[in-house]
Amino acid sequence: MYRGIHSDASRMAAITLAALIVFVIAQCFPIVELDVNGNASRATLLGSIVVLWQGHMPLVAAAVFLFTILLPAIELLSLLHVTLALAGGHKPKTFNLLLHAIHLARRWGMTEVLMIGILITIVKMTSLATVVLEPGLFAFAALTLMLAIVVSFDPKMLWNLGDALTPQPDVPPPVPQAALSCHVCGLVSADSGASKQDCPRCHARLHRRHPDSLGRTWALLIAAAILYIPANLLPVMYTHSLFGMEDDTIISGVLYFWDSGSPALAAIIFVASILVPLMKLAALSLLAWTAQRRSRWRPLQRTVLYRMVEFVGRWSMLDIFVITLTVALVRFQTLATITAGPGALAFCAVVVLTMLASMQFDPRLIWDPVPPNGEKHA
Repeated sequence: MYRGIHSDASRMAAITLAALIVFVIAQCFPIVELDVNGNASRATLLGSIVVLWQGHMPLVAAAVFLFTILLPAIELLSLLHVTLALAGGHKPKTFNLLLHAIHLARRWGMTEVLMIGILITIVKMTSLATVVLEPGLFAFAALTLMLAIVVSFDPKMLWNLGDALTPQPDVPPPVPQAALSCHVCGLVSADSGASKQDCPRCHARLHRRHPDSLGRTWALLIAAAILYIPANLLPVMYTHSLFGMEDDTIISGVLYFWDSGSPALAAIIFVASILVPLMKLAALSLLAWTAQRRSRWRPLQRTVLYRMVEFVGRWSMLDIFVITLTVALVRFQTLATITAGPGALAFCAVVVLTMLASMQFDPRLIWDPVPPNGEKHA
């Protein structure tokens, strides 16, 4: 039934342990160093978050800490505990809790986005000072590659491996008239018709449809749309130097890279920080509106659109990570200092709100009006 590394708990534990070791190294060592006329400034990820916190941006600092340190650590530690236990031939007592933690942490962890943000920051700093690459950078590069392997470990497969250690009686289940799929472990259960029903395997609450899905989606989208305007108009960074103070918005950052001969980076920031949030707002609004109208228009294409929105959601945090590292690096007292602006807080809120909106939207609503005999257009 299982083949290769994805069915071998021992190998999975070994790779997870290696990723955890690299994760610790990446957090402990500086990522990059700037040198301006003998004045040096180094930045670690945790140190950058502390600088952001002290710069009166505690909410943004907390979000960066959550997405880049806490949640990846929770995923790796939980996965290591589970795989070591499964390799030893038993299920840990906290098996369900740990897999719930992996499920949640994986949706919000953003190490790969952070890595791109680090590279963009390095390119940006080369025009301002001498850049020295530190061990933390290479550790983050290795961690990104290793996490790509770790993410391929499907938690649903871990549920199946756990079930194999506690086999159930071999009784053929009845064929249900209606079924409910658990959004955590993937187990399909018969719909008992009760108002409240839990998954028999992981004990998560089962829903025929997410409660108040459309109402919550619209509320989050409206809040995100309102904040999208100040996120792009207000400064995300303030630069204090011998030449005075300069305000930088997201759009001015795109223009900076374009004018400095880095059109590829300008395009990346424009797409991730301006175009993607706008397209997410438009796509989710379309999905919520058509679902509310119970439209039968292209349900398959709308489902693909929803999956795309889910996939690209985290990449909008790219600009926030660039700001975090830049604020920590450019701190040369009287020479130059960069602090975060209110636009960073508004933009971070837009990213989080749109991600929450996509999670609240129930894609099953797309298919409810479609007859079982196939797709039909409105």
